[in-house]
Amino acid sequence: MEKRLRRVADAYGRVLVLVAAALPVGVAAGAADALFGRVLLAVSGVRAGWPLLTVPFLAVAGALTAWAYRRFGKGAERGMGLVFGAAHGQDQQIPLRLVPLVMVSTWLTHLTGGSAGREGVAVQIGATLSHWLGRRLPLCNAAPTFAVVGMAAGFAGLFRTPLAATVFALEVLAAGRLRYEALAPALTASLVASAASGALGLAKFEVAVAPLAALDAPATLRLVLAGLAFGVAGGAFAWLLSRGKSVAARLLPNPVARAAAMGAGLSVVLLALWGGRYCGLGTNLIEAAIAGAGQDVLPWDWALKLALTVLTLSAGYQGGEVTPLFSIGACLGVVLAGPLGLPMALAAALGYAAVFGAATNTFLAPLLIGGEVFGWANLPAFFVVCAAAYLFNMGKTIYAGQLPG
Repeated sequence: MEKRLRRVADAYGRVLVLVAAALPVGVAAGAADALFGRVLLAVSGVRAGWPLLTVPFLAVAGALTAWAYRRFGKGAERGMGLVFGAAHGQDQQIPLRLVPLVMVSTWLTHLTGGSAGREGVAVQIGATLSHWLGRRLPLCNAAPTFAVVGMAAGFAGLFRTPLAATVFALEVLAAGRLRYEALAPALTASLVASAASGALGLAKFEVAVAPLAALDAPATLRLVLAGLAFGVAGGAFAWLLSRGKSVAARLLPNPVARAAAMGAGLSVVLLALWGGRYCGLGTNLIEAAIAGAGQDVLPWDWALKLALTVLTLSAGYQGGEVTPLFSIGACLGVVLAGPLGLPMALAAALGYAAVFGAATNTFLAPLLIGGEVFGWANLPAFFVVCAAAYLFNMGKTIYAGQLPG
């Protein structure tokens, strides 16, 4: 009996230590996300105001990024692969130099018009800081757990969706499995990071979307069909990104030459297509799809944004995939709304979450993103669509470090 009580006390003591250590991780990740996010919005504004003066330098930015990683980024060039390896307990450490490298290189990507995201930076920042702390905690196996905690805090600080961020970090590492041992500290760090970045002026994107009048059999069938389309789109994005990186590396093995050559071509295409409509995060497309009720969304927006994001990331530019996935899904939702008889704003919101879930091979995180961003009244619709997208994503994922289920 005494040994059993001691084991219970030790287990709860470990949880308390992890939760206490998660507090400064949340503060640090939230502050770093606020700095990164606000500068990113500023440089994106500069690019949007003067595309003809910034986008032509995309090749220069790419070559400079590739050179900097080769010159100063020894041990940091794997990026998200390094983060996944740390969370799986495979790597000894994540070098702190990864943080400034990935932040500055992503600012350059967006200043010069690359079609990329931002979550990869936030997750890498959070994981780097928390893994460094976890390696110094006097607890067994704390470092891999704290890599997960940092992933959650980084995501939460940037998107201000702490519940989705927590579950995303727990489920993205291995398909169909959750890292419950990291639940308490990850949730703590996520809540703190979201509050910290908000206090430092980083706004949260949220739009109230009216729910379906009734979730009857015909409505459920329409949602399943929408989820199928979103799942195929997300799976196709993940497959194309993997193939694109492989082909680009084979044809242009020198990363500096690869970024320069592909960046030069991309800058021409990005300017030719409506003067930079597909540059950057894709938040302009998200606003048009959801806040603008889809009136300014073109039928091919989702496909062009998908292709240009794949090409940008295949060239070696830094940033991430998630925000472009949000925009791809929202635009595809607008296209599907009419044929499926769904409200335009709701279809766009469903695509926003479900394509992200399909491309990352996750189910619970996109479901919670739907609730935190678009309102909890829509949760039943998000459940059906995200479940269908998860089942029809062809088992693909944008993260090479994700373990199969």
